[in-house]
Amino acid sequence: MTWLIFTCSAGAIVLAGAKLSHYGDRIADLTGLGRVWIGVVLMAAATSLPELLTTISAGALQAPDLAAGNLFGAGLANMLTLGVIDLLHRQKRVWQHAALEQCLVAGLAMILTSLAAFFVLFRSEISHAGIGLGSLALLLLYVLGMRLVFRQEDVKRRAREQAALAKAESETDSLLARVGRRDALKAAGTGFGAATLVLLIAAPFLASSANDLAEQTGISASFIGTSLVAIVTTLPELVASLTAVRLGAFDLAVGNLFGSNAFNMAAFAFADLAYREGPILSMIAPSHALTAAWSIVLMNVGLMGIIYRVEKRYWLIEPDSLLMMFGYLLGLWLLFG
Repeated sequence: MTWLIFTCSAGAIVLAGAKLSHYGDRIADLTGLGRVWIGVVLMAAATSLPELLTTISAGALQAPDLAAGNLFGAGLANMLTLGVIDLLHRQKRVWQHAALEQCLVAGLAMILTSLAAFFVLFRSEISHAGIGLGSLALLLLYVLGMRLVFRQEDVKRRAREQAALAKAESETDSLLARVGRRDALKAAGTGFGAATLVLLIAAPFLASSANDLAEQTGISASFIGTSLVAIVTTLPELVASLTAVRLGAFDLAVGNLFGSNAFNMAAFAFADLAYREGPILSMIAPSHALTAAWSIVLMNVGLMGIIYRVEKRYWLIEPDSLLMMFGYLLGLWLLFG
């Protein structure tokens, strides 16, 4: 029965994630906010809901290692997804299509992951309003980082709006376009919200069934969280990113993955609220800091792939999708082998 619940909840999460990319791309076009911003904030938050709710549920179940394994493992799994979508898209490198603004998001994700690893080892007992010092710092830094990304994208958004106004043929045509855009945006928002609701419903079942599997199989909660649960909860990112690449929305795909890694570190604050035994980062096994460190290594490979713009691929010289995928498998072997 446990496996059935796990499988059904995972399937629901995957189906919902497939819809998020389509509606997210529509929202990016209709609002003019741009695919970087929509991918980093809206898409990342929506596709990270399984990680968030699974982590909150794990915190409520007093399973801090399952919660931490899910969040840190999701960082590894998201970079595996980045390698997979680049490998599958053979026409041109996905990373090369990504705007250089993605470097800002990747940097933020690495800083947040580094701080999370630090607080796991620091073992601070300080808390405020039920949230530990480390979790609170991660949440505040994430909010400030998203503000920086928004300000960066706002400049490009204004330029796009001016270009659109210059192309308007008449005031009547402009009015009709605004009415149609408003209706289309409403439909896209409704679809996006419905897919998000499915994730909200399915995620708690995934967390409880995963915790039961850890107990039944005798496998540690850390390994279950870092491997099995992390892979399943990042399936929305995989499906959404693959869909975005097929739509040609490369910034939506890459921003979704790096943005999810940043969002997942802020999610420790919500897990802290659910966990009542103390600041959750101080209760997590120190071995999770190694998972965080390896996640940062893979994010650096992804960052190099974005910056490196040479078209031709060179084996073992250019950071490649195969290197990312091999790094993920090597990381699991080193951590749990």
